[in-house]
Amino acid sequence: MNLKFRSTIFTALLLGAASINFSASVPDEGMYPLSDLNRAGLKKAGLKINETDIYNPGNIGLVDALVQVSGCSGSFVSPNGLIITNHHCAFSAVQLASTPAFNYLQNGFVAQNQEQEIEAKGLTIRITESYEDVSAKILNAVAHVTDPVERINIIQKKRQELAREAEKKDPSIKAEVSEMFMGKSYVLFHYKTIEDVRLVYIPRQDIGEFGGETDNWVWPRHTGDFSFLRAYVAPDGKSAKYAKTNVPYKPKKHLKVNPNGVNENDFVFILGYPGRTFRHRPAAYIAYQQQYLLPYTSELYDFQNNQMLQAGKDDKATELALATRVKRNANVLKNYRGKLKGLRNIDLIGAKQQEDVELATFIASKPELKAKYATLMQDIDNHYKLVFTDAQKELWMNNLYTGIRSLQLANTIYDFKEALAKQPSEKAKKAFFDGNIDRLKKSLSDVFESFNLQADKNIAAHMFAQAQSFENKNVIQTIVNKNFTSVQQAEDYITGLIANSKVVNQELLLQEVLKDPASLLAYNDGLLGLAAAFSQEFAPFRAELKRREGVLNRLMGDYVAVKEVFQAKNFIPDANSTLRLTYGNIKGYSPVDAVYMSPFTTVKGLLEKGNSGNPEFTFPQAIEQAWLNKNFGPYTKPGTNDVPVNILYNMDTTGGNSGSPIMNAYGELIGVNFDRSYDATINDFAWNEAYSRSIGVDIRYVLWIADKIDNAQFIIKEMGVKN
Repeated sequence: MNLKFRSTIFTALLLGAASINFSASVPDEGMYPLSDLNRAGLKKAGLKINETDIYNPGNIGLVDALVQVSGCSGSFVSPNGLIITNHHCAFSAVQLASTPAFNYLQNGFVAQNQEQEIEAKGLTIRITESYEDVSAKILNAVAHVTDPVERINIIQKKRQELAREAEKKDPSIKAEVSEMFMGKSYVLFHYKTIEDVRLVYIPRQDIGEFGGETDNWVWPRHTGDFSFLRAYVAPDGKSAKYAKTNVPYKPKKHLKVNPNGVNENDFVFILGYPGRTFRHRPAAYIAYQQQYLLPYTSELYDFQNNQMLQAGKDDKATELALATRVKRNANVLKNYRGKLKGLRNIDLIGAKQQEDVELATFIASKPELKAKYATLMQDIDNHYKLVFTDAQKELWMNNLYTGIRSLQLANTIYDFKEALAKQPSEKAKKAFFDGNIDRLKKSLSDVFESFNLQADKNIAAHMFAQAQSFENKNVIQTIVNKNFTSVQQAEDYITGLIANSKVVNQELLLQEVLKDPASLLAYNDGLLGLAAAFSQEFAPFRAELKRREGVLNRLMGDYVAVKEVFQAKNFIPDANSTLRLTYGNIKGYSPVDAVYMSPFTTVKGLLEKGNSGNPEFTFPQAIEQAWLNKNFGPYTKPGTNDVPVNILYNMDTTGGNSGSPIMNAYGELIGVNFDRSYDATINDFAWNEAYSRSIGVDIRYVLWIADKIDNAQFIIKEMGVKN
């Protein structure tokens, strides 16, 4: 790639911030904090309402209709707590509610009235109430701290302290201090939390997941990725756990649905809770992603999924139990492979290296900056050189317990057993056991819900084979100490430990090992012993990683500060799961030479995919019949005599924006965001208008499916849509 072109892209991409007021010179790129809406250029871009109609402190605005649904976004679409989000955002709750006899995941779920709505286990709702900048309070606490571990500990403690103080002042909220820029700016957010969430309308799997992994992160799409939930609270309006006596939550604001949809080039915007982006990092960070984290994780998840899919191949109950793990893994691994493709295509490492060289030259040319930041760039390089020396070990360790669930169970038991053993008397041991055993059993039960013994053995063997080949500072000493002479020995060792442990048998674990304090203290096996050995080995390594985190915290704070001076502007902060706005237009693109992707797909295209023979393109016959009968109702796109399914736009989104409402120039709901194109998976590191496209489900398709396919007209009526 031409260096000038790279530098142009890079300069346009790198944005950052010094305080809670952020601005940017590229209005169509960025995830704007609420405080910066007046600087985002929304009116010039095409917004027909006032910025204050979106957010106006002390008054009701569109942001009051926004919710965070666990790790996704969503929005209220009725005065009775009805929420629209993505099918994949409700997936885990639908999976937990499903059985082979009542397979809601496969067949969908429609509650024709509130009495039929069922608990969405594991889902919670958060609503942003307010926020305040607390950067000074946190940074002043570490102003004279030089030890990196002490620095990071003080920052974490201060963040928790400020959150507790806020909750003490207002017990009705949950508070959280978010790091807007590492080591530089912090904001205290106040959230209302709703614990009782229920499933209302979930389309069947061959609608909500049409295209499966074949189409995941791909355009053109034809996926009905939507679901409806409802928020419930206690009769007094306070948050409460699931109970039959709870009542629907009354939101301050709900979105108006516009059933007419949008056209190409129309102005649109999104509000939501984007997860994490990493655009304000140096070249070495991108090199770490490209060389270590992305390839290792994607390959490991691919192997895990193959084992879990094989385990559930002939057993529907096992397939359902593992479905959420498989889906999450598949989503991440394809995303990571898309990032790898993008990083190589635009040579982002090269662009960042050039930018870092220019920054170092700038620092050296300014005496006042040189006095403060003379070693900054070298210090950053030295930090990452150290990170690279044991990157394999860190990644292996970080995936050990999420990958090998047997070891996760053993580690949980080991930690509890250690805490029990430290109690000073038999009476104290019994009190500790009785007081904590239910919480422990709940934790273990959560693991067993998605546990398969044979798949776990295979994953364990794979990871131990990996570790057996590690060298130098990456070696896992606990495994080295076993003196295995071959990979096969390492594999046989871990699978043997798993096979002979009572920890992996839920019935034996509960009835024998956790029968009482004496039974637990007396129990031991090879798997528990291995968990103990790993715990002892990893403790000093985790301490070293925390020290590095403290070092990086200061370095990144300085890096952004000096870059603001270099580029003479304040930056938009990276996404961090706090409420943001992004805007753009309904727009196609050219991913490769001589190919243009238009921004709308239709039911006709869905049927064409269905004729390909790929089982992931199976669809309900009711869709084909309705299309053949031209039974479209009022949901057609003018000029097509067809129903639009998915839409494409050039807004800046990332993970966490799943379920975000897509709104038109008047703030009306016209779609629901759910994905990005494969080329746009690199958005987490770099955004560019040429290839960054996001994908949503057109509200006309949502209404058509509800009306003509699923007999869920009550949804349309509750949202106030006239048809």
